[in-house]
Amino acid sequence: MVKILVIEDEPGIAFGLESDLQTEGYEVAVVGDGAEAVHRARAESFDLILLDIMLPHKDGFEVCRELRRGGLMTPIILLTAKTHEAEKIMGLDVGADDYVTKPFSPRELRARIRALLRRAGADQGEKHADEVIRFGPFELDMARFELRRDGQGLDTTTTELKLLAALVRNRGRVLTRDRLLDEVWGAGISVTDRVIDNHIVALRKKIEDEPAAPRYLISVRGFGYRFDG
Repeated sequence: MVKILVIEDEPGIAFGLESDLQTEGYEVAVVGDGAEAVHRARAESFDLILLDIMLPHKDGFEVCRELRRGGLMTPIILLTAKTHEAEKIMGLDVGADDYVTKPFSPRELRARIRALLRRAGADQGEKHADEVIRFGPFELDMARFELRRDGQGLDTTTTELKLLAALVRNRGRVLTRDRLLDEVWGAGISVTDRVIDNHIVALRKKIEDEPAAPRYLISVRGFGYRFDG
C-alpha cells in the first residue's frame, strides 16, 4: 500500500486530506508541526509527502530544504495558499517536485499524486550506469544528489542539479526550453523561460572558469541549451 505523509497544521484541511486519500486506498499519516515532520519523514519510509508551507516551528520551505540536504528523495508536493510565482519557484528550488495552490480541487490533487508516484516509480526502476557523472574536475552524484569539484561539494539547489543532470545526460544535444521545463519542473508546472535562463547563469558561475565564455553550458540562440564536455 502506498504510504503518504500529510504535513498540515489546519485540522479541518488535514482531516479532509486524510479521509480523501484513505478512500483512494492510500495509507496516511498526519503531522501538524514542521519540526516533528522532519523527524517523522526521516524515521519512517513514505512514498510521497504533502507539505503545507505555513507551519509552526519550521515552515514548509525549511522542512523541504532540510529533508533534501539530508538525502531524502521522497517526492514532495507543496500545498500553498501563496500565489506569487517567486514563492512557487522557491519551493521547487529547495527540492519540491510539484505544488498545488489552495483552495485546490481534490480531483486535481489526486491526479498530481498519481502522476508523481508514476514518475517516482519509473525513476526508481531505471538503473543509470552513470549515477556518478564526471566532466572535467566535476562529479555529478545522482545517488547523493550532489555536485562536487575536485571532491569538494558545491552549494547548489535541487533545481540546479536537476537542470544540470538533464543537460549532461543529453550531452552534445540541444535541449529546448520546453524540454527542460518538462524534465526539470514537470509537465503542467507554470514556469517562465526566464527562470531557466537564471538557473543557467547561476550554474555557470559554479562550474565555468569564465562564465561569460562558457565551456560546458552552451546557449543555442532561439532554441535552448547544449552541454559540451
